Amino acid sequence: MTRGDKSAYTDKQKRQAQHIEHSERDRGRSKEAAERIAWATVNKQDGGGNKSGSGRKSDKKH
Repeated sequence: MTRGDKSAYTDKQKRQAQHIEHSERDRGRSKEAAERIAWATVNKQDGGGNKSGSGRKSDKKH
């Protein structure tokens, strides 16, 4: 996967990024800045990309 390739993201993550980007554009940001902020936000929320595995969001120490 090349840098900037969004194929590893779920449809939900892509929709979220699109909504965030539109919101940032409404605030007056450039297209590039809005897109960068949108994907950074999605990555921060979900850890980036489509991940699988049992308990992947578990932060508890056993």
